[in-house]
Amino acid sequence: MNEVQSRDLMTELAASLFARGFSVGSAGNISMRVDDGYLITPTNSSLGRLDPARIAKLDRDFHHISGDQPSKEVFMHRAFYVTRAEAGAIVHLHSTLATAVACLPDVNEDNPIPPLTPYFVMRIGRHMPVIPYFRPGDPAMEPAIKAAAPNARAVLLANHGPVVSGKTLLDAVYAAEELEEAAKLFLTLRGSTPRILTPEQVDELLETFG
Repeated sequence: MNEVQSRDLMTELAASLFARGFSVGSAGNISMRVDDGYLITPTNSSLGRLDPARIAKLDRDFHHISGDQPSKEVFMHRAFYVTRAEAGAIVHLHSTLATAVACLPDVNEDNPIPPLTPYFVMRIGRHMPVIPYFRPGDPAMEPAIKAAAPNARAVLLANHGPVVSGKTLLDAVYAAEELEEAAKLFLTLRGSTPRILTPEQVDELLETFG
């Protein structure tokens, strides 16, 4: 996929997420690797109204080289890219139900959503910790995400929302969508004693689907 195609795909997928309520206003940001750096949505832009030509471009060292000014949360994306070599894209949303889980004080902060479905495990993996609260745009968030990322494809930012990595932009979007559905199931089942997947079943899924 060339850079023009990458810009068009990012615009298309961002608009789809926005139209379905995964982000509102100027909330959320998306990035992806390209051959000579990264593309990232501009600061204060709406995922529903991106101009492909104005998407910010960063070099391999995350310096802004073209397009509009990048999201102020570049560091959030960088934390995953430098820690997870396979990460090809990052999706950060303020999706309602995942963010609701990130606001609950009594969840397991190492793994707030249990393995309720195979699809959640296949897309998100074994671990998805809650990162302590930081003010949006606070670069102190980067080392906290970086510490979690080696063992987690996704994290929940306390009182803020999910950050999800994927091998491709499609993978990251699918994972963010699956996370929102898992959060819905978790909140629906809260207060009950649902059957969850066993460690052996989780192992089998990850061995089969990675």
